Amino acid sequence: MADVFTLPDRQALDDLATFLGRAGRVDNGSVRLIAGGGILAVYVAVLYPSGLLDESPTILGLRTFAVVEKEAFDVVVPVASLLMRVENAQNQVTDAAAPVPLTLPMQVNTVTWAAISPPRGGWSRLEPVSADLLTLVGRSGIEEVAAAVPTGTGEQIVHRVRSEVWGRPVRGAAHIPAGVAFAALSLGFLGPDDETLPVFETGPWSRVTTKRGHVLVKRRAWSLAK
Repeated sequence: MADVFTLPDRQALDDLATFLGRAGRVDNGSVRLIAGGGILAVYVAVLYPSGLLDESPTILGLRTFAVVEKEAFDVVVPVASLLMRVENAQNQVTDAAAPVPLTLPMQVNTVTWAAISPPRGGWSRLEPVSADLLTLVGRSGIEEVAAAVPTGTGEQIVHRVRSEVWGRPVRGAAHIPAGVAFAALSLGFLGPDDETLPVFETGPWSRVTTKRGHVLVKRRAWSLAK
């Protein structure tokens, strides 16, 4: 397995730094990197169940980057460690058009959400969702969570509130939970040029795609009939 991946230029490096910085503010945990065929898929978790009885959906953010084609790996590493290496590389770049190699941090093996992979095919298109609606839902939910979770609140209560707010269906787009709006807004996937966003589904998975990235949702099996 490769322990290095190579981005094509400084712009890709800066884009990765921005994405990891936003992901770290959402959940300063781990990031899953899957490289193959010249593409690096970078997955981050926005919401996921904390146990067998937790009905929270798994909500992932995904951005893809071009890399050297021969590189192939599937690893989970700490967001903070990878971001530190990216920022160090930014400080050392002298040619903005030159490829930028990055060394992978030490892997972590206890991340439950990284054990599941969204399907690559079989997606069916659903009714699109308004970007303005996602922005509104995301901002309203952030305010609701902040009001319900004062500073110093225990982790279990924080998770329960976030699961309740982000797990409820989006009004007018019941096939996706509000956490999709939070992910798209917080990870910088929504832009001023977005109007309607395509939505896809396969089995328990849904996907909202923007020009800047994807938000993927895996519903709990017993929630499919709800």
